[in-house]
Amino acid sequence: MHPILIQIGPFTIYSYGFFIAAAILLALAVGIRQAGKKGLDAGLGPDLGFYLILSAIVGSRLLYVLLKPEHFLTHPLQIIMFWKGGLVFIGGAIAAVATGALYLRRKGQPFWSWADAFAPGIALGQGVGRIGCIMAGCCYGKETQLPWAITFTNPLSLAPLHIPLHPTQVYHSLAGFVTFFLLLISKRWLKGSGQLFGLFLAAYGALRFLIELYRGDFRGHLGLFSITQWMALAALAAGALIISMRRRSA
Repeated sequence: MHPILIQIGPFTIYSYGFFIAAAILLALAVGIRQAGKKGLDAGLGPDLGFYLILSAIVGSRLLYVLLKPEHFLTHPLQIIMFWKGGLVFIGGAIAAVATGALYLRRKGQPFWSWADAFAPGIALGQGVGRIGCIMAGCCYGKETQLPWAITFTNPLSLAPLHIPLHPTQVYHSLAGFVTFFLLLISKRWLKGSGQLFGLFLAAYGALRFLIELYRGDFRGHLGLFSITQWMALAALAAGALIISMRRRSA
């Protein structure tokens, strides 16, 4: 694919960083719009978004580094070079939720209502952001002979070269778009605050667990599943629990 989107002399725009930035801005715009529709103080959106973005980047990069300790121990300067590829959504989600909860509590704002407002935008952002993974070659799949296999040839790609692989980046992107539309449709019948966010977690966890079956990059293992699969199962369980508990608040 094309890890470098634009290069003019020393000026370089990496495809991964570009699409991650686009995903963040899109998610923030959708989240603020949804907050306004819910009657929330949309003026808090930019500040909240800033803290969410910062914590999400740090958390997602930290988890990525922890999953590849041998590499980063020998290449410590690469720890901060996230724009070239290497963010794990689950790590970012945990950090962002914790930061958002703290910020909203200090502002006296309803956490679950804000979580519902941002859920569709986060799902849409995932769909867009994963295009950067395709371009960079990170999050690549296992070798396959399926007709829709993808083969990377660019020497700057993070994926193995000249080998047909599962296009897991495409699977992730489609999962984000599907979840986005699912949330938009489900707003009509999920009345309890927090339920939409719970559905987002459940859908993300289920789809992420399935896609991980086809990932080819090392994710670290605990027993039968990879570390990220266990995290996906935890997200699925948490989402189901939130839907059940918040149904009583409807």
